[in-house]
Amino acid sequence: MSIVETMIDIPVEHTKNVFGQFDSYIKIIEKTLNVTIVARDGALKVIGQDAKVTKAKSVFSQLLELSRRGNEITEQQVNYALALGMDDNEHAIVEIDTDLICHTINGKPIKPKTIGQKTYIDAIRKKMIVFGIGPAGTGKTYLAMAMAITAFKNNEVNKIIMTRPAIEAGEKLGFLPGDLQSKVDPYLRPLYDALYQIMGAESYVRNSEKGLIEVAPLAYMRGRTLDNAFIILDEAQNTTPAQMKMFLTRIGFGSKVIITGDLSQKDLPVGQKSGLDHAIKVLKKVDDLGFCYLTSQDVVRHPLVQKIVKAYDDYEAKVQTTQKVNRDSQEVNKSTNRSSNDEKRDNYKKKTRKVRS
Repeated sequence: MSIVETMIDIPVEHTKNVFGQFDSYIKIIEKTLNVTIVARDGALKVIGQDAKVTKAKSVFSQLLELSRRGNEITEQQVNYALALGMDDNEHAIVEIDTDLICHTINGKPIKPKTIGQKTYIDAIRKKMIVFGIGPAGTGKTYLAMAMAITAFKNNEVNKIIMTRPAIEAGEKLGFLPGDLQSKVDPYLRPLYDALYQIMGAESYVRNSEKGLIEVAPLAYMRGRTLDNAFIILDEAQNTTPAQMKMFLTRIGFGSKVIITGDLSQKDLPVGQKSGLDHAIKVLKKVDDLGFCYLTSQDVVRHPLVQKIVKAYDDYEAKVQTTQKVNRDSQEVNKSTNRSSNDEKRDNYKKKTRKVRS
């Protein structure tokens, strides 16, 4: 391929945001696309193979558009724009940015940041019950909570209920000092943190005192019927099949339910089946349920977290492949042994018949 060069104009007010601190985003794009980029006076000269220069130009165009919309460009967005570019889909990152869910108490917009997150949000809007399954950092709980608070403020539901299983919520919890709230709060703290960030502590306390926002362990959902509520079950991988069935049968009219979990982070006792895993298998063909699977590409924390999640996924896939090969090999050996034993038995019978005759 021929080497070409092209110029890209970046308005001076957007250069810091698009280029990154110490031109860090430029270096990422250079390394990923194997091009040379020279920044000078608000303009970029991109040198490299024709197709890769075109990709670089498109990626910078998308990042500039995000900056013009008031977004603070992150390294994760740069990497994601490059990943989309590999599939000729880099324009999707700007399309995703148009979906505003709500603002935090500090005015920061909450939006999906990946195609997987956008699919998840769309499913929540369309389906009565949605399962959000994926690794840590993919925004499963945070986005669900943003959708719940938006629905509550728009009077689409009368209350918000957030719950998660407390693994020690049996007899062991009874021996802990303090009242019920002080015992269960440590297990529910991540939910409180997200609530405070999105709607503010004062608003939460005010609505909580009215019984309009409830944060409680899963065990306290038993025996209730939850009508006109937005219900979030977090850390669902730590439920048992019985708990999951109990929870799903609490749902009443006018309610919306989001169930989030990460099947790779189970804290259940050894040998105990996960209610989330069981529910996926049992309910996968039921209408009006949505199943959204987020991956390492949807991780929106530090880029290193994305790499860690991917490394674990790759390792587990390799282990599963090895285990399958070993199982297949064992089956072949068993089959061979059975055939050999059958042959020996037949030969023995033939010899026995000859002796008798």
